[in-house]
Amino acid sequence: MRIVSILIILAWLCLSIFAQEAGQKQENNAPVMVSFADLKWVALAERKGMQFAVLSGDPKTGPYTQIRKVPAGTDNPLHSHSSEIKNVIISGTWYTGPNAAAAKDFGPGSVIVMPADWLHVSGCRSGSECVFYQEGKGKFDFKPAAEMPTDK
Repeated sequence: MRIVSILIILAWLCLSIFAQEAGQKQENNAPVMVSFADLKWVALAERKGMQFAVLSGDPKTGPYTQIRKVPAGTDNPLHSHSSEIKNVIISGTWYTGPNAAAAKDFGPGSVIVMPADWLHVSGCRSGSECVFYQEGKGKFDFKPAAEMPTDK
């Protein structure tokens, strides 16, 4: 009888723990709903004039999602990023490519997925600022080609 009582108490404790974990997971899976006007913009230290608003994660340490604003007429020289980045253009005309001559223009609704360590140029064409959603599989970094080691 004592063993049955202990098993019942253990079962009840396990169910209580699972119920608490399920409740916590449900809270962590809450939707993210932020209007554009309510985004908290922060200057991007690596690139003058650019701003970002984090939606999830932390671009300084690991995977993240954010909205990015880039001033019109911005040109980013040949560079790469350590992890894959996905951009979805919301407004403006963003360009990117392996070099300036091969760069293509991407307007609202365009999707650009850049593999980790892909050398490319990018920027926002003149006329209006570029706004895009960005999703990074790792921390955000900007590695100019001029600072990269060469195979000499």
